[in-house]
Amino acid sequence: MYPFTYHRPKTIAEAQQAFSEGMDATFLSGGHTLLPTLKQRLAAPSDLIDVTGIPEMQGIEEAGGFLKIGAATTHDTVFASPIVRRLIPALSGLAGSIGDRHVRHRGTIGGSTANNDPSADYPSAVLGLGATVITDRREMASDDFFVGLYETAREPGEIVTRIDFPVPDIACYAKFRSPASRYSIVAVFVSKTGSAVRVAVTGAGASGVFRLPEFEEALSADFRPEAIAHLTVDPDMLLSDMSATAEYRADLIRVMARRAVEKPGQIQSFK
Repeated sequence: MYPFTYHRPKTIAEAQQAFSEGMDATFLSGGHTLLPTLKQRLAAPSDLIDVTGIPEMQGIEEAGGFLKIGAATTHDTVFASPIVRRLIPALSGLAGSIGDRHVRHRGTIGGSTANNDPSADYPSAVLGLGATVITDRREMASDDFFVGLYETAREPGEIVTRIDFPVPDIACYAKFRSPASRYSIVAVFVSKTGSAVRVAVTGAGASGVFRLPEFEEALSADFRPEAIAHLTVDPDMLLSDMSATAEYRADLIRVMARRAVEKPGQIQSFK
C-alpha cells in the first residue's frame, strides 16, 4: 500500500470535514473491494475515512411500510435480524450468502451498494425491490442510482447513509456463485408487489446490475417459472471472463430467474 491517513469519525459531519480537508480522500465501509485495490497499489488515496463507526448509519427498523437499514449495518446483522426475516426473508438470505463469516461480519450494505461491484449481491436487491438510497444530501430511486460498472450517481464526498426497502408481497433470490470467491457469477432478485414485478441481475452485466423488462412483463401477467422459460438474454450486454462466458451467463440468467420464481421467499445458492 501507499501511505495514507486513517480517520474514524463518529458523526457524518466529522466524515464530511475529513473528506473536505483531504487532498484525495475516500470513504471506507467494509473495504472488500477497496482494500485489495490498495494492496495492489492500484489506488493511492491521501485519506481513508472509515464510516463504520457512525451510530446514525447503523440499525434496522420498520417504518411506514418500509424496511430501513443503516448503510454501516453489516451483512451478518442483516442476515440475523428478525425484522428482515419477517418482512423480506429473501434479503436476509441474500445477506447470509455473501462470502464467508469473516466477510459478513465486516462488510456493510452501504459499502456494497455504493461501490456497485458487478458481482456484489446487494445491488440486485436494491434495484430488484425498487429501494430508495438515502445520502447525506438527497434521496435517490434505485433506478437512478446505479450508473455503470463501479459507478453510481453519487457526487464526490456524498455518503450513503441508509437504504429504504419497500416491503413486497413476494421476494426471491437465486444465485450461482463462484466456489472460490463466493461472488455471484449470475444472481437474480425478483420481487412482486400487487401486479408489479421487478427482476434485477447481478454478477453478469458489463455495466453492472441491471433489470430485465421482458421478464418483468411476463411475470406480471403470469407469476410462474413457465412464463419466462422461453425468454432469452442478449449476451452482448454481459461480462465474459475466466468464470464464465457471456453466452453461458445469458443462459444462467434465465435458469436463475426460473429457480427464483419456483420458490418465492426463499434463497437459493448454487455453485
